[in-house]
Amino acid sequence: METLIFIVLAVVVVALLWNRLIPIDRDRWHADPAETEDEDSFGLHVIGRESPRYPSDPSTVLGEFAVIANEEPGTRRLEGDVDEGMMTFVTRIGLFGRPEFTTAKVADEGNETKLSIAVRRKKGLLGGGVDAHRLDRWLQDMRLRLGE
Repeated sequence: METLIFIVLAVVVVALLWNRLIPIDRDRWHADPAETEDEDSFGLHVIGRESPRYPSDPSTVLGEFAVIANEEPGTRRLEGDVDEGMMTFVTRIGLFGRPEFTTAKVADEGNETKLSIAVRRKKGLLGGGVDAHRLDRWLQDMRLRLGE
């Protein structure tokens, strides 16, 4: 019985360390949302005509998105900045802290700014709708802050 308990605890510790310590390939996850479909990941894409538009300049739109993302528990900026026009955030969720990546890119469309977004995680990691719910909250907050 003690051996079984030890094995279960060892598996839990290894899983926790694996998700927290494995290096993140920044080039893979910090990519244009319109070009992020690959066979090893699963995610949500809000691109093209589905992308929300805001009556503000690109720097303001991406800056507000960054503020909202950074207010989310377990979320931090991984790569990019306002000057680049694209930012990627990593959110660690669940008991094992599995990573989900959110990339936001802005494009100036004259009187408004288009915000394209990709939320991705590795295939095989269950999402349970958490990523869609979080993105919905973030976009609702964007509408409250900037209008549409």
